[in-house]
Amino acid sequence: MAGKFELYEDKAGEFRFRLKAGNGENILASEGYKQKASAENGIASVKKNAEDDGRYERKETSAGKHMFNLKAANGQVIGTSQSYASASGRDNGIESVKKNAPDAAVDDQTS
Repeated sequence: MAGKFELYEDKAGEFRFRLKAGNGENILASEGYKQKASAENGIASVKKNAEDDGRYERKETSAGKHMFNLKAANGQVIGTSQSYASASGRDNGIESVKKNAPDAAVDDQTS
């Protein structure tokens, strides 16, 4: 099963998306957007930037977990990962985004 983007509206009325791997696991989540079109642009930006390793900011949380942000060319964060117990888990998450995002379908759950 291929990865997919889920586009949805949160309880606050903001539009968000998440990228799911083929196994259904969340691998990247967006911030909230006021406009649906902005969230759709965010998905397009993830697809465009996903394969560029230089766009990934690898970080460690204050709790000692590992995570990453995917950034657009202008440096703006367009997606954030979950927390991983190890750096290798985080790096596997990045590889999963690189593999799944470029061709992922969009499941629009806002209608």
